[in-house]
Amino acid sequence: MAPGILLEILREAIKTILIMVAPILGFSLLVGLTVSIFQAMTQIQEQTLAFVPKIVAVLLVLFLLGGWIMDLAVEFTARLWSEGLVPF
Repeated sequence: MAPGILLEILREAIKTILIMVAPILGFSLLVGLTVSIFQAMTQIQEQTLAFVPKIVAVLLVLFLLGGWIMDLAVEFTARLWSEGLVPF
């Protein structure tokens, strides 16, 4: 396999991964920021308070966008197979 083809595959894989995780990370960041502002306003400094809403938010986003994320992964894999870029 030529180095140019391998670099193209890696570039597409990284781009696909970033597109798949961006909504999850963005929503988790938004929830974390909201909880941090709430903690600062109420002066509650409980460390575990930030984790539960983030976990719930990530699970909710995965539940809502899981099909879309899976479609992206399947599309990328099918494109690799159809172009004959996977050796097995």
